[in-house]
Amino acid sequence: MKTLALVMIVKNEEKTLERCIDSVKDLVNEMIIVDTGSTDHTKHIALASGAKLFEYDWENDFAAARNFSIKQSTSDWNLVLDADEYILSNQQLLREFIEKNDNLIGRINILSTFLDDEQEKIESSYVSRLFPNEEIFFKGRVHEQLESSFPRVNISVNVSHDGYYQTDKTDRNLPLLLEELKESPNNPYILYQIGKQYFLKKSYTKASKYFALSYQRINANSYFKPRMVVDYVYSLIRSGSLDDGLKIIEKEKNNLDFSTDFHFVSGIFYMELVFSNVNKYINFFPLIEREYLRCIEIGEVQNQDSVMGTGSFLALYNLGSLYEATGDNIKAIEYYRKSSALNYKPANNRLETLLN
Repeated sequence: MKTLALVMIVKNEEKTLERCIDSVKDLVNEMIIVDTGSTDHTKHIALASGAKLFEYDWENDFAAARNFSIKQSTSDWNLVLDADEYILSNQQLLREFIEKNDNLIGRINILSTFLDDEQEKIESSYVSRLFPNEEIFFKGRVHEQLESSFPRVNISVNVSHDGYYQTDKTDRNLPLLLEELKESPNNPYILYQIGKQYFLKKSYTKASKYFALSYQRINANSYFKPRMVVDYVYSLIRSGSLDDGLKIIEKEKNNLDFSTDFHFVSGIFYMELVFSNVNKYINFFPLIEREYLRCIEIGEVQNQDSVMGTGSFLALYNLGSLYEATGDNIKAIEYYRKSSALNYKPANNRLETLLN
């Protein structure tokens, strides 16, 4: 039987480390935890769990720390997790994957929780985290990526991640990304990640600037282009740059017809556009309904980055809101009920208002 190591880098993670370890400890043969300068009880928790603990002098480079950590592994395969992540389901698929494969990299489904207009949402993203312990290393100061020619395969293992959208991490990541940009000024992925950090800081004009730079340089077939275009349109909406947003949607509507998130943001965009100047943009009003109906037609996607609900309860709810706003309460109630049936609480609230 092949051996598997959990490999982590940590700093001041006493609140979440044990949860992460507990979710995977029965699956792995060894646990490698590299501490980059904790001042809380993180190291004690790591040792108490039976992990091999190593200390590493932080160099403002996540890839360097990751590469040090995987060098400590003596197992056949490595599984990389962050302390604010934990496996939710299908752990056994990791073991099945490594027993059946050699020169492949497994991508697991990271479910990141975030707040959007005070509503909790979950973004689904498949990330390369399971790989053979060979000459495979990470690259990138922040949002480090595996460098390997091995094919990458999605594994239906769900991992909850509740720390990505913390402001302190944004403050930490942004200077590192800007430093990395000096070394690779035309790298569309770095430009995109900088845009995301500004978006999280609600600096939407700056976010749009970096998304635009990424968009100008990105390869049409790049794996992150669909998500980048969606984020770009959101930033243009929030910065009020609707003319630019319209150009992007018109240019990409055929290329991204498969994407529920693209149709979802397009529905939001057309609503903002129409209400910004009803007389000028009234012809776009029917497109709001069309975009949300297309979301439902596509449904929830499993093989691409997506916010959960854009192909189901969120699109149904927005259709209900659209019909309510136009005075069609019968249709509004119909779609709120469909959304409510998928356990979306705001739909319940609207139903109570309309039915009472």
